[in-house]
Amino acid sequence: MSSTSPSAAESAGQLLRHHPAFLLFWLASVASTIALQMQIVAVGWQVYQLTHSAFDLGIVGLVQFIPSLVLVFVVGHVADRYDRRNVARFSALVEALASALLAIGSLGGWLNREMIFAIVFIIGAGRAFSKPTMQAMLPGLMPPSLLPRAVAGSASATQVAIIIGPAIGGFLYVLGPQTVYISSCVLFGLCSLLLSLIKLPPAAALRGKVNGASLSSVFAGLAFIRSKPAIFGAISLDMFAVLLGGATALLPVYAHDILQTDSVGLGLLRSAPAVGALAVALFLARHPLRGRVGRTMFIAVGIFGVSTIVFGLSHSFVLSLLALAVLGASDMISVVVRSSFVQLETPDEMRGRVSAVNSVFIGTSNQLGEFESGLTAAWFGAMPAVLIGGIGTLLVVFLWVRLFPQLYRVDRLAPPKTK
Repeated sequence: MSSTSPSAAESAGQLLRHHPAFLLFWLASVASTIALQMQIVAVGWQVYQLTHSAFDLGIVGLVQFIPSLVLVFVVGHVADRYDRRNVARFSALVEALASALLAIGSLGGWLNREMIFAIVFIIGAGRAFSKPTMQAMLPGLMPPSLLPRAVAGSASATQVAIIIGPAIGGFLYVLGPQTVYISSCVLFGLCSLLLSLIKLPPAAALRGKVNGASLSSVFAGLAFIRSKPAIFGAISLDMFAVLLGGATALLPVYAHDILQTDSVGLGLLRSAPAVGALAVALFLARHPLRGRVGRTMFIAVGIFGVSTIVFGLSHSFVLSLLALAVLGASDMISVVVRSSFVQLETPDEMRGRVSAVNSVFIGTSNQLGEFESGLTAAWFGAMPAVLIGGIGTLLVVFLWVRLFPQLYRVDRLAPPKTK
């Protein structure tokens, strides 16, 4: 075994203490995710109060997703061509500007349904650049042998923020939506500042490996993914599972109409998946998966589908919280396996473009999944929409086991061997 292999006792906390660049990256991720999650609660509650339309909640997800789809190849090329740190910094500033516009519109009373959609589109454009760029940046901060732990540690940051963000957003919304949006603006600015303090290793800071924006270089990320069946299977499994099982877009409907709670209850419901996910992320940061990771990923996605069904049937606030916590825990296992596997199997000079395509798949499962949930809820009602999604997720798991046996047989998360 290589001397650089981490001991079983090395935890996420030790990674933060011994790798200053990772600590700054971790803090930046926390700040931006808290800001985003606060925004999600405020925007969802504000839109539903304005329109009382589940379909409009789906539109919020759709307008966030469109920039990721339109800009996917531009984003990947930029992340591989330019300093990833500066790209992520600028993206955070764009999101801060959008938050300021939401605050000004709320204070001025001119923030209607259409204006919210337009500003959310700007937020989606910022996320289209920031998310894949930061994903591509992470491997440059850590030795390859520590990457699975770093991914789990980074995921724990995201889950801490997802727990804190919605709860804070729900409480602050009592003071008015502008309070939430101003707080988000400050946090996005803090994220940009923290990213500027990261000192990248020379090899990670130096960009320019992509010479010019030729069609072959721009589309290389998609071509690479298609050439690797196991990678394509991992990304597409996550996409279709969350696309079908994405019940979170309907949380304002469940909170208001089914569970009979308020904005604070909505914040707690938003936080519940992250509680389960954080527990799993912290566990995996200390005890990474050792074997049969492909099979484990399939089992986790299956549990995700079952949890979605339980949530869809629940009329109890406590049971709904528990179902969402299990849903988040199972999703985190899938996230760690997929993220580590894709990053370890991708050369550094390709990571920006591969991460951009990966983000579109993830964006499809999240934002487009919200649109799908809103649309099916408008057609059939909120509860049937969630049940259809959960059942569909289970069907995808059984189908993907047959379509991608290479993924099912993946045993370990490790860098590919070099000759």
